[in-house]
Formats: sequence, structure tokens, C-alpha cells
Amino acid sequence: MKLLTAFLIGLIFGTGILIAGMGNPAKVLNFFDIAGTWDPSLIFVMGGALAVTIPGYLLVLGRPKPLFENGFQLPATKLIDKRLVLGSLTFGVGWGIAGFCPGGALPAMGTGRTEVLLFGVALIAGLLLARLLNRAITRPAGAARTA
Repeated sequence: MKLLTAFLIGLIFGTGILIAGMGNPAKVLNFFDIAGTWDPSLIFVMGGALAVTIPGYLLVLGRPKPLFENGFQLPATKLIDKRLVLGSLTFGVGWGIAGFCPGGALPAMGTGRTEVLLFGVALIAGLLLARLLNRAITRPAGAARTA
């Protein structure tokens, strides 16, 4: 039941992303082109998402536990640190360059378009690079390298 629920939620999310046009990088990039062919529709997509998400979170988090888990998995900290800010900036710059965010690219992968597949490869490479950098930064000085 848990897997079926996750599948249905993902299907609804992906369908909504595609219907809203967020799988089309030109539409997203036009949102960032304020001085040119600005398309404000992304604001309405985000506003609609917030209008559903905020009451949904309030309703769900008011329960003692999720339906299919023993407890909620929420962030342990609310700290806004350098890593969070740099990660957010990197995400925003990548979104502005490619016109895709992971949420819009995943459903668009089904189209088989080359630019979407290239974005997916770049996304995975970026995740792996970030993991390597994180390990290098957080490794204590003088610690032995492991394979």
C-alpha cells in the first residue's frame, strides 16, 4: 500500500508539473527574463502549490504519526548556514541556466528529449561532486583517506 500511495502521489505531482508547463525549460526561463519575454505563470504555479501544501502540512503534522511510518522525518535543525545558502544559490543558478529543476525534469524525462536527459546526467554529476566536496570539507585534518 505504501508503494502504491507513493506512486500515485508522484504521478499526480508529475502530471501537475507537466500540465503547468514546468517541464518546458523555455517557459521557466521566460519567468527569469524580466526585461524581455517575461512569463509570470510560474508565480501562479508556485502560489497554487503553496495554497495546497500549507494546509496539507498543517493537517498532516497535526496527526500523531504518518499512516505508513512510525514517525515523521523532519529536519533536526532550522539553522541557516553557509552550506544551505550556497546550495540554494547553486540550485537557483542551475535552474536559471537550464530551465529545469529536478521536480520539473523528472516527469519530462518521459519525453526522451535530449536536453532533459543531459540535465539528468548533469544533475547526477553535480550530486556526486557535491558529495565528494562535502566529504573533503568535513574530513578532519590529518584523517587517513579511505577508498
